[in-house]
Amino acid sequence: MILDVTPLGIPDVLLIRTRRFADARGFFAETYVHRDYVNAGICNNFVQDNQSYSVARGTLRGLHFQTPPFAQAKLVRVLRGRILDVVVDLRQSSLSYGQHISVELGAEEGEQIFVPVGFAHGFCTLEPDTEVSYKVDAVFSLANDRGLNAVDPELRIDWPIEASAAVRSEKDCALPAFRELPTVFQ
Repeated sequence: MILDVTPLGIPDVLLIRTRRFADARGFFAETYVHRDYVNAGICNNFVQDNQSYSVARGTLRGLHFQTPPFAQAKLVRVLRGRILDVVVDLRQSSLSYGQHISVELGAEEGEQIFVPVGFAHGFCTLEPDTEVSYKVDAVFSLANDRGLNAVDPELRIDWPIEASAAVRSEKDCALPAFRELPTVFQ
């Protein structure tokens, strides 16, 4: 596996490209080889794989995170379709606290984003029938499940759809604004 790792403007958030071997049939890619990620400085022990499917373009999921001791780092990729992936820095001691990074990820390119512990994560689908897969380094814990309102104007996230037109869950619509969050990550 050959990794191309690019920092994304907030420390520790990384865009990852893996090599694809293409021919007339399509392509083959090794999407995760632990040794290669460790060599690239990503030493997390991923313990759970998750997959989401969104029917409609404009489905907005997030912004989600878990609190310690079940805080999660994520390795996110798109299996089908395209998304605008967004992470918000919740590490209060960080110089980028409250800031976000957004990046388009698509199945055709096969890129991945590494989201370290201390960030809220979410995405908006740019195409119908979009599937997203992500690895996490801590199992899901309902008691530690938290979130942040993705359309909070204070975050200034430029979503590709108006908030009123976004397809969102009731749970995500009820998430608190950024300034209502207690300190979770130092």
